Amino acid sequence: MPLAARVAAFAAPAALSVTQDVVRAVLPVLTDQADPGLVAEETLTLVATVTARAAEVGLRERPDALAAVGPALAELPFLYHDFLLGAQVVASGAEGEVAPDQSVYARLDRKAAFYGMHLAPGRFPGPSLLREKMPLWMGRISPPKLPTSPDARLAETGLVDVVAALARLVTAFAQKAAQEADPA
Repeated sequence: MPLAARVAAFAAPAALSVTQDVVRAVLPVLTDQADPGLVAEETLTLVATVTARAAEVGLRERPDALAAVGPALAELPFLYHDFLLGAQVVASGAEGEVAPDQSVYARLDRKAAFYGMHLAPGRFPGPSLLREKMPLWMGRISPPKLPTSPDARLAETGLVDVVAALARLVTAFAQKAAQEADPA
């Protein structure tokens, strides 16, 4: 299996799994006023960006694979939306009859650009960077007028460690896969 495919096949379900874990953990902290759809969309976009950056760092010595894997992983929120839309279309028996809502893609594109700007390519998204940047995510998913700051809510959850563990795992897998693909 080509290196890029192997790393993407490992990292994509890891990102989706961590996204689910993070959403489940953060929703109670946000009260019943939080919009679960917004929380899920923002979280997947953040986690996909972290995963893409981690894979890119792990594939630094393999620019051929890096050029394919980073963009593919950053596209996860768009692909997941397509999956959900497709499942809904198939369930309703309307294959080919439903045009996707382009505003969703524009919204996802804005979110991806936001996280892409804060988590730059080539930089490992480790705990210190995540402690600095994840309060932005917490602020974006929080309903107004919560009694604590995004920093305090984030500290309460321990989610920086969860996302940082994903980044370490994906980077290590990409490095190992690159070494196995090219033992030189």
